[in-house]
Amino acid sequence: MKAIKTTIKTIARHLFSLPSLGEGLGVGLLLLFSSCDSYIDITPKGAITVDTAEQYYELIANPMRGYHPSAFAFLTDELWSKESYIIGYENISYNGINMTFNEQADRTLLSDNNLYENMYSNILRMNLVLDNIDAAPGTDEVKTLAKAEARTYRAFDHFLAVNTFAKAYTPETAAQDGGVCIVRSSDLETTPLKSTVADVYDFIISELEATVPLLAEQPANIYHPNRAFGYGLLAQVYLHHRDWQKAKTAAEQSLALNSALVDYNEIASYRRGLLDSSYGDKYGDDRNPEVLSYMWNGSSGWTSEKGHFTNYGMISPEMVKLYKQEKNDLRYTLFFMETGQPATTFDRGSGADIWIETVTTSKFMYATMGMRTPEVYLILAEAEARLGNVARAAELVNTLRAHRISGGKTAIDTPATPTDMVRAVILERRKELLFGFHRFFDLKRLNTEPEYQTTITRTFPIVTKTVPQHTYTLRPDSRLYIIPFPHSARDKNPNLTLNTDE
Repeated sequence: MKAIKTTIKTIARHLFSLPSLGEGLGVGLLLLFSSCDSYIDITPKGAITVDTAEQYYELIANPMRGYHPSAFAFLTDELWSKESYIIGYENISYNGINMTFNEQADRTLLSDNNLYENMYSNILRMNLVLDNIDAAPGTDEVKTLAKAEARTYRAFDHFLAVNTFAKAYTPETAAQDGGVCIVRSSDLETTPLKSTVADVYDFIISELEATVPLLAEQPANIYHPNRAFGYGLLAQVYLHHRDWQKAKTAAEQSLALNSALVDYNEIASYRRGLLDSSYGDKYGDDRNPEVLSYMWNGSSGWTSEKGHFTNYGMISPEMVKLYKQEKNDLRYTLFFMETGQPATTFDRGSGADIWIETVTTSKFMYATMGMRTPEVYLILAEAEARLGNVARAAELVNTLRAHRISGGKTAIDTPATPTDMVRAVILERRKELLFGFHRFFDLKRLNTEPEYQTTITRTFPIVTKTVPQHTYTLRPDSRLYIIPFPHSARDKNPNLTLNTDE
């Protein structure tokens, strides 16, 4: 059988001319192959050779999978910024526009820091596997697993894209609301059409329903999707799709495979010297049993220690107050520092707080992208509450809180109504799922339901006295919640019309 050989130069030439994905994708796929040179054969002439089904399977694992959140950072009530990074940029950068909820600014001229390109370069990577693996020598077992993993990750990136660049799924309007391009092939000569939000969700759900049962419980390494992640992702998609019973079932299937929760009381005891040194960095690097998928904040993955977790590491004064309502919430006391941080990264007196940078991947893997078991617990709790099973929902929340609160009362009082229980779950999601896409996606989906809408107000600046202070408001129906497609992608694909009225 003739080997399939593709040089980096040939791929890059096609990628830079790809109609819909933008110029950053060429660089993204160069990194794709260079990051995998331990998996595949590099010939002396510099050409990458992918000859077998095993090698295509290895291409699915991507230690550089990263997503830069600048396009939507500060469109939530959880993040804050050093004021000098915002003042003067209120009309010309995503950070400035979003921090001041500036709907008059023209976002269509801005880059999204390769967020769109990264999502679609990941999709293209999976399509390269799917389009070529059947023709490569190898066992049917390897090919079946590889295709299941590739389709799962492809669905994941479509899910991120539709929830970033389009309206949240709303049953009444999803069939008319503009979505994103569904890309099913690695053919670089095609110009994809933009699908509706409903069509994108139908595609994602059909892909996951077909492939998740085929995933391995223990794949080759941590950068391949396991079955617990697959069912957790399916539960997340169902939650956004308002399929409460299906979300419940999928979350239960995920937790049946991995229900591990790290006890933060144990970490606190170690840091106070109450456990001997053999405890070490028990949950650092790839040793945190809660983590179902390893992905990074940042446009190219391993950019910095802090970038592994947060990229934007400062939480808002509102979040600080929220944590302090409970004296012993270890999610705050273990990972944030009010004093002692350098003035170059932190505005003292703002009431905000910043991540303790010494807590790194080697100390504790506090994953903010991808998925962790605590999110699956909270998806299941919300689904139970939506179905009217208030006591069960409270039990799930309290199971998580028992691993997060130190001493005293860890359980919440069981709310009186399903609506109140959903609100309690939402509150717990805010405190547990910091950074990444979580709060941004939650605000978007919940703002479509009147009983869960949030109007965010922000007073800014706080410590700078040379600039007038204003109170800014982000309405639940603000167009800012829909990120425009980057102009580089729009220029190459006339089908990629904006989903906002900008």
